[in-house]
Amino acid sequence: MKLDARKLDRRVAIERPVTKPGFLSAGSGTWEPVATVWASVEDALPSRAERLADGINVASRPARVRMRYRDDVTPAMRFVIGSRVMQIIAGPAELGRRDGLEFMVEDYSVAGNSA
Repeated sequence: MKLDARKLDRRVAIERPVTKPGFLSAGSGTWEPVATVWASVEDALPSRAERLADGINVASRPARVRMRYRDDVTPAMRFVIGSRVMQIIAGPAELGRRDGLEFMVEDYSVAGNSA
């Protein structure tokens, strides 16, 4: 499959985790920018993608992200598109002969009444 560059119509920021040194700071890291690239973002069709996580009803919002090939993007990174922060759940999958990459990502929101 070859990447269609005409469909790369969204600006996507790629961020990597930065851990703080020391045992007591475990889990308190931050994120730093790696790059901002043009990508194609396709939301998955709506479904009953809700589950119970530690007693909280959570709705996932999966999407497919395609971009030009890069060799520095790992599953530990995340994508930021506008106000959406999405973790990588599958990929990267190589499209063609290093034409592009495809990822499955998802962001979360608490299901139900937000009031």
